[in-house]
Amino acid sequence: MQERHDSQERELVARVVAGDRRAFTQLVEPLVPRLLATALRLLGTRDEAEDAVQNALASAWIARSRIDRSRSFLPLLTTITLNKCRDKLRRRKAADFLGFGRASMPELASDPAPSPETEAVDRQLLEQTRSEIRRLPLRLREALILVAIDGRSQSEAAELLGISAKAVEALVYRARKILREKLPSGE
Repeated sequence: MQERHDSQERELVARVVAGDRRAFTQLVEPLVPRLLATALRLLGTRDEAEDAVQNALASAWIARSRIDRSRSFLPLLTTITLNKCRDKLRRRKAADFLGFGRASMPELASDPAPSPETEAVDRQLLEQTRSEIRRLPLRLREALILVAIDGRSQSEAAELLGISAKAVEALVYRARKILREKLPSGE
C-alpha cells in the first residue's frame, strides 16, 4: 500500500516539475492541514500561519524545477514552511524592537463542562504554557513543536531541521526542562 502511495506521489511530483498545476493541487491538498498546524503552533496566530503556508506553497511551486523527485514531498514542504515561519518570527521580532504593534493572540476555545473557575485556571495555564513556548529559543521551540506537539519522530524532525536525531532529542529535553522550571507543577 505504501509503495503504491509512494509511486503515486512520485508521478504527481514529476507532473508538478513539468508545470501541471492540477497535480500540484492534488499533491499539496492533503498536506496543508498538517503544515498549517505546524505553522500555527510556531507563530501563534491563524492569519500568520496561513500566510506562512501560502508563501511556502508559492515558493515550492516557483522552485518546482529543483524538486528532488526521489524524496518524499511532505518533508520538503515542511522545511519550506518552517523557513517561512522563521522569516515571520524575525520580522515580528524586528517590529517589536522598533515598537510596532503585534497581532493579537487567538482566543482560546473553552470547554463548557468545567466550572468557570476551573476554566479560568486552565485558560491561564494554557496561555502561560503558550507564552513560555514562544519564549524558548527558536531551535528548542521548533524541535519541541515537531516532536512533542506535532507527533513527528525524532529522525523525521532531525531531517527537517538538518541536524541529527540525537541533537533533536537533546533540544526537546532542554525545552521540556525549561518549561518544567517555568510552569507550575500542577500539584
